[in-house]
Amino acid sequence: MLENLIHHENNDAVAHAVAGRIIEAASSAIAARGVFHLALAGGTTPRCCYTLLRDADIAWNNLHIWFGDERCLPVGDAERNDLMADQALLNYVNIPSHHIHRIAAELGPDQAATMYAEELAAIPCLDLVLCGMGEDGHTCSLFPDNPALADERPVVPVFNAPKPPPQRVSLGYSTLHAAHERIIMVTGEGKRDVFERIRLGESFPVMIANSEWHSTL
Repeated sequence: MLENLIHHENNDAVAHAVAGRIIEAASSAIAARGVFHLALAGGTTPRCCYTLLRDADIAWNNLHIWFGDERCLPVGDAERNDLMADQALLNYVNIPSHHIHRIAAELGPDQAATMYAEELAAIPCLDLVLCGMGEDGHTCSLFPDNPALADERPVVPVFNAPKPPPQRVSLGYSTLHAAHERIIMVTGEGKRDVFERIRLGESFPVMIANSEWHSTL
């Protein structure tokens, strides 16, 4: 049985609810500490949420953007998560370019993971991590039965991913668990089977402790 599960009627409702939670968390963090560290999810589910944030009343100068994972593809490749974030949100808001912390996945999993871990080490922890869920129950680039699941480093290299590209870089569980808040977005009929198995107690990589779930399923 999932705790902190919020059911929504449709994908738009998920996007609006999560956008509202981001605005609320950003405002609180900036008021308290002057900065908000947000890790973005890739994939199709969060795209609508990001477009809603374009006109949000957020002190963008005080935000730092991080990424939950990245695919080892050339910079500017259409399948990269940072390009999606640029097109949906980052190109439309007044956020300093040096506040956007991209994963240099084009350098390969090992080097990129090491570099990103060094960059993350400069902050105490992430304030909010957005996560999606794949049809196999993966989140970020942490796939079932992949050795990266057991890697305790803050950022982990991923090899032999079951969907292309096979090489990726992902935040590790230690970083995900250390974040102040985690929100998991689940939409798409193809994910229903795994989602129901999770609700019945079966374990999948997406099951990050103390997360708030927003779903249409």
